[in-house]
Amino acid sequence: MSIVELLKVIVQGIVEGFTEWLPISSTGHMLLVDEIIQMDQPEAFLNVFFVVIQLGAILAVVLLYYEKLNPFSRRKKPAARNATIVLWMKIIWACVPAAVFGLLLNDWMDAHLKNPFIISAMLIIYGILFILLENRNRRLDFTIQKTGQISFKTALYIGLFQLLSLIPGTSRSGATILGAMLLGCSRSAAAEFSFFLGIPVMFGASLLKIVVFFVKGNTFTLPQVVYMLLGMLIAFLVSVYSIKFLMGYIRSHDFKFFGYYRIVLGIIVIAYFGITALAVPV
Repeated sequence: MSIVELLKVIVQGIVEGFTEWLPISSTGHMLLVDEIIQMDQPEAFLNVFFVVIQLGAILAVVLLYYEKLNPFSRRKKPAARNATIVLWMKIIWACVPAAVFGLLLNDWMDAHLKNPFIISAMLIIYGILFILLENRNRRLDFTIQKTGQISFKTALYIGLFQLLSLIPGTSRSGATILGAMLLGCSRSAAAEFSFFLGIPVMFGASLLKIVVFFVKGNTFTLPQVVYMLLGMLIAFLVSVYSIKFLMGYIRSHDFKFFGYYRIVLGIIVIAYFGITALAVPV
């Protein structure tokens, strides 16, 4: 087991934990980091690793929102338990588009669109959209202040926005938060519902990646298992902080900062890979 590889895993876990919940595209960050500190592992393992460490980030949501998401809590009255069950029904309903179209399009998207220039374009485009949306929001009042007020219809529409995140560089949280605010959700309600949607989506994506990995005749070595568990742990710890930071930040700020950040990151990504391409001898 390599100490250098362990350090790389720690860095990737930190990047995943910070960027998964902020609307800034974990893919764009992971692409840059992977270029700089490439892990010395087979591609088949890396395809699983970068998805499975997201489970650590998901566990952070489960921990922080356990009481709100637990329909069997003894602290809740029957009405509150029923409301939690209905919330879960809305979450599952919103994930139907991703479950259907994600399975059909995910491999094609990765094969044809997962390149630095597409990612850069998505970073910049959605950065601009966030800025324009927040400029509009200064003159509007949000009609949906809490996640419990989101209807099944609105939940499905948010789920359709989540499909946009199949394009690398879009950001799953970015697409769902943007869509939710366009549909009248407050910043906190949009962010929370985005967190909740990530639970079934990422569990499903991780399970699918692992199943495909084994179906293709691959196996994990002991060091690889350690790398995945370590990456998940780091992503979990950092995600706890990242989620708390975002929810605290948007109580008194809008998302324009993240829009500007995306634009700057998109320019950096396209500049870095453009220069790299030019430097390669023909």
